[in-house]
Amino acid sequence: MHGAGPRRRRTPPRRAGRRARTLVPTMTSARVRIPDGWPATEEQARAVQDELRGRVVRDEPGPPPGRGHVTGVDVAYDDERDLVAAAAVVLDAATLDVVAETAAVGRVSFPYVPGLLAFREIPAVLAALDALPCGPGLVVCDGYGLAHPRRFGLASHLGVLTGLPTAGVAKNPFTFAHAEPGAPRGSSSPLLAGDEEVGRALRTRDGVKPVFVSVGHRVTLDTACAHTLWLTPRFRLPETTRRADALCRRALREAAASGDAGA
Repeated sequence: MHGAGPRRRRTPPRRAGRRARTLVPTMTSARVRIPDGWPATEEQARAVQDELRGRVVRDEPGPPPGRGHVTGVDVAYDDERDLVAAAAVVLDAATLDVVAETAAVGRVSFPYVPGLLAFREIPAVLAALDALPCGPGLVVCDGYGLAHPRRFGLASHLGVLTGLPTAGVAKNPFTFAHAEPGAPRGSSSPLLAGDEEVGRALRTRDGVKPVFVSVGHRVTLDTACAHTLWLTPRFRLPETTRRADALCRRALREAAASGDAGA
């Protein structure tokens, strides 16, 4: 992806209606192809981060919660077989019903290096997103965007490459400091790197450990937090993350059982 321009997709508006019973779409499977010129060393990967970081858009408000589509992406690994599976699950933002879901399985494309995990995950995530039959709307990543040591985590990297609005919702604060938010749902506190706010600790359930929200691309932190609360009507983690996590694990199990490496 080094030097590649962003690809923009637009989500058609959808009208909100009453929640109805819907059939879960059949999962679409995709193959992972590692792009030509994909970084193979830490030095090359950091150079790509340095090149792309300046393209992050942080002054667009992003789509409002509860309208159109919202998509969760997540990945799972089988280290013994050197496999990675990515899932993309599109929800109707108004009802949180599943609209479409895809999974992609392939070989791991980069060694494990803290701060460079996006280079292991993005080829599979792009394959899953590209196989979707509809626009994804806001993409919610199980990870970080601006809240990253180099200010360019998976959510930011994915957003710049695709042109899609993205946000990161992580389970842990990584290396950043934060005060404990108030106990009620919706309470938050800044996630800090020194004096710089790189995200927020956001309480999605009364008295339950917060999640850690950060801007990815083309969305503000306020909007990202509003989406996170909209997507957590019953559980700590967003429905997007919960569904994508379950799907990528299922795809990985099926690939391992069948001996299909996605190659």
